[in-house]
Amino acid sequence: MALLDDGAWHGRVWTGAWTEGSGGTYDVVEPATGDVVGAVGRATPEDVAAAADRAVGAQRAWAALPFEDRARVLRRAGAVLEANAEEIRGWLARETGAIQPFGDFQVHTTAAECYEASALPSHPYGELLRTGAPRLSFARRVPAGVVGVIAPFNVPTILAIRAVAPALALGNAVVLKPDPRTAVSGGVLFARVFEEAGLPAGVLQVLPGGADVGEALVTAPPVRVIAFTGSTTAGRAVGALAGQHLKRAHLELGGNSALIVLPDVDVTAAASVGAWGTFAHQGQICMATSRHLVHESIAEEYTAVLTEKVAHLPVGDPFREQVALGPLIDAGQRDRVHRLVTASVDGGATLRTGGTYEELFYRPTVLGDVPVEAPAYREEVFGPVAPVTPFGSLDQVVELARGTEYGLALGILTRDVYAGLQLAERIPSGLVHVNDQTVNDEAVAPFGGVGASGTGSRHGGPQANIEAFTETQWVTLRGDLPAYPF
Repeated sequence: MALLDDGAWHGRVWTGAWTEGSGGTYDVVEPATGDVVGAVGRATPEDVAAAADRAVGAQRAWAALPFEDRARVLRRAGAVLEANAEEIRGWLARETGAIQPFGDFQVHTTAAECYEASALPSHPYGELLRTGAPRLSFARRVPAGVVGVIAPFNVPTILAIRAVAPALALGNAVVLKPDPRTAVSGGVLFARVFEEAGLPAGVLQVLPGGADVGEALVTAPPVRVIAFTGSTTAGRAVGALAGQHLKRAHLELGGNSALIVLPDVDVTAAASVGAWGTFAHQGQICMATSRHLVHESIAEEYTAVLTEKVAHLPVGDPFREQVALGPLIDAGQRDRVHRLVTASVDGGATLRTGGTYEELFYRPTVLGDVPVEAPAYREEVFGPVAPVTPFGSLDQVVELARGTEYGLALGILTRDVYAGLQLAERIPSGLVHVNDQTVNDEAVAPFGGVGASGTGSRHGGPQANIEAFTETQWVTLRGDLPAYPF
């Protein structure tokens, strides 16, 4: 079965059937080659309004189904993903620049999200409450209604499905707006998967579009919950707009995550851990290791080993070659990365390797002795750049790690794991990994950041998902009508 290569979706949006987007089309471009490999429909705010209204009726019928039916659709969706893994991996390589192992990880995790979500419909959904009156009192979770999901370009399958799957499983309808740069692997894919899985028409709709479509999704009256993943700047705007319209917004935003390397580690092993955390998927991961904070007694050795490990990594087209790093998503992102690197070198950092590019292929870059004022230290680079900054004491590294507005992920490398845990307790972070790098994700684990990294854990695990995509309803039952004084 050709899931994405059948051509049915070309130039169209998904509203329960493939229809023309009223805004024309977007080209689907391979970052590695610049080739146009397809087109997706371009939605407009008017399309969003119609989709949201359409979703209301579809949601009611979907929520009224026996819970076993909803669970069955989610299980089928996971099976469809696994059965088409090779095709999906190819599209991830072509559209997002993902190398094969990272594509495999995305497909596996995306299927796992569906399987985990399939357990939500049968999860206990309420509790009996004490009451002072002669009645039965209980609280129950009911679907929020229509959920809007706005997904980014970098890891489009996982970052869409972790909201789409639990929202659907819990009886909601979903309107999904993928990033136009990755509208196939972040949008078309899910339309096809859930079509094959038997999801009723209108329960999931996919509308690629720009900021105007995102704004329309946030403000559409039938949409009661927004799940947004993207930059902190855009997230602030989404959160403010949702607040004006009295809607819940679950925001998973940027990061500038630190890897703390204590002096008792094996330096070679630690540098390998740090290299993966920074250079996986060209650094285009929100929880990428963005700052290497290394004890001054081993900082030079660590920087040298890290440099040696990455200086000769092959960079190229992951769809046609065996490479370690693929292209950045577009020229705008490449230019931003390069600007941060050159400004940091001008500000006192030492360029140990990299700092150059051809087309969208940016060489893995290591910066040594990076001052805390350098742009590559203060800002989220979102590219293949490893800034190394030495520290002298635990108190100093706590201040360094806490010294940005972000709080997404934290890694601590040390032989004394309990000391590492104690250190982590002093640094606000949504995710903590002792003796691992910062890029970790599992469908069963709550995920989210604090500070400028978002509004906390809103995805992963039954408790977080149920809280994110349902409302709490208080219900009482009396056997007879009560008597009141008037």
